[in-house]
Amino acid sequence: MVKGKITKLSVSDVRFPTSLEQHGSDAMHTDPDYSVAYVVIETEGGLKGYGLTFTLGKGTEIVVCAVQALSSLVIGKDSEEIVNDFRSFYRLLTSDGQMRWLGPEKGVVQLAAAAVLNAVWDLWARAEGKPLWKLLVDMDPEKLISCIDFRYITDALTEKEALDILRKARDGKCKREEHMLKEGYPAYTTSCAWIGYPDEQLKQLCSKALSEGWTRFKVKVGADLNDDIRRCRLLREMIGPDKTLMIDANQRWDVAEAIEWVSRLVEFKPLWIEEPTSPDDILGHAAIAKALAPLGIGVATGEQCHNRVMFKQLLQSQALRFVQIDSCRLGSVNENLAVLLMAEKFQVPVCPHAGGVGLCELVQHLILFDYIAVSGSLENRMCEYVDHLHEHFTNPVVIKNASYMPPKNPGYSTEMKDDSAKRHQFPDGEVWRELRASRRVQ
Repeated sequence: MVKGKITKLSVSDVRFPTSLEQHGSDAMHTDPDYSVAYVVIETEGGLKGYGLTFTLGKGTEIVVCAVQALSSLVIGKDSEEIVNDFRSFYRLLTSDGQMRWLGPEKGVVQLAAAAVLNAVWDLWARAEGKPLWKLLVDMDPEKLISCIDFRYITDALTEKEALDILRKARDGKCKREEHMLKEGYPAYTTSCAWIGYPDEQLKQLCSKALSEGWTRFKVKVGADLNDDIRRCRLLREMIGPDKTLMIDANQRWDVAEAIEWVSRLVEFKPLWIEEPTSPDDILGHAAIAKALAPLGIGVATGEQCHNRVMFKQLLQSQALRFVQIDSCRLGSVNENLAVLLMAEKFQVPVCPHAGGVGLCELVQHLILFDYIAVSGSLENRMCEYVDHLHEHFTNPVVIKNASYMPPKNPGYSTEMKDDSAKRHQFPDGEVWRELRASRRVQ
């Protein structure tokens, strides 16, 4: 069991210059530098927990400041008391009487809270000697429920309903865990078709992915319709009629524009259109979902959904056919648990977002837990995978036969290699000094 007071919290701005090669580029974010606010907490017993939240470069320093502002709520707290009443600690961190004015439970403050809470969950899993997914799977339903803040969502999911879902899922849990350990959780790839990649690079990467057994592909769209038609046709011709294709506009369109644009892409048989409009527009997503349903195209969203309340409304209004949780946009594991349970109640499959540094490492734990201990289903379910920057983590994801293989090392897979974090620290790490010296960045 985790024990000891938290004596130290440090946070650093770690950035990777992915914009130089157009990795991660989409219609709204044309030059992302994959980055993290990287948190390390330490206890008086010497145990460390590692956490992060994902950003695209500029502004990471603001998240770092927010983490520092939250640190007074963490340092000095007894780690055992935190996990014994995690709901109260979650609410303390996300609803401080003064800090909550900057949110509440959204934006930079929520990103900062996620980084801190991710570190606490990593600390807890390490103390128990289990990977996080196993810690969650083995947890008594009552204990797990006590980690969730149900405030504002009881009109969609009560504690009793959540408890009933977890108790019902006990049947077959061991078999599902064995299945995951043997076969892994199905993944899809976004790495072939970033919007900034030229056609030749797209074809080369797609051919490589096909040779590795990938059967599910996502292509970025939304900047130019004719370009989208050409690129979707290219990808569909390469993967054939039977493999799965998804499209992602990254919030580019107005509602009517989204419906018209996606209707022009129907010949390529996309399973979903992801983030077709503003991530805050619940009713807009509902209108798009209703219009596209007869075409057999679902709406997927969630990577920039601020909190469990927005997910509640998306589910209540039938605005999405695929829930896309994010391990760092929401308030860490605690809030993601609430969304997983709501999605199960509303019978909407969860297909997480993982396009960014560290997100694959984290979200694999959540999706394994969802299958083993909540939904018990793999129908219409898959987890995003991007093949970037895993080498900077001490326990990187393992992909086998286009599936996530369950992590076996204790923790939340959040720890970065010391050398990587130091070399990529912004603005004075070695990598950034060299790029400025060569005038590749300012």
